[in-house]
Amino acid sequence: MDTTANYRFDPVDLEQMRLLGQLAPEKRVQVMLATQELAVGLIRGRLSRRYPDLSPRKINLKVLEEIERVDERPPDLDLFLDILHTLETVRG
Repeated sequence: MDTTANYRFDPVDLEQMRLLGQLAPEKRVQVMLATQELAVGLIRGRLSRRYPDLSPRKINLKVLEEIERVDERPPDLDLFLDILHTLETVRG
């Protein structure tokens, strides 16, 4: 029997969660926005390499299409349960 965890994403970093939990709410929002900016930039860069002839406007539309497609996926129950478990562990 295979007992290896099958994560869609990397396992949650408990130390990072603890540190983020200690930040003031406005700082957590700043971290979230910076992370979002990084993610969108990475998607934009990948699409720019894949479609080098597209204008920046069309690349941005493809970024929005990709993000919208992710929003349409059904929620991952296992991921949700992992996050809940992590939050309970961090809170003690």
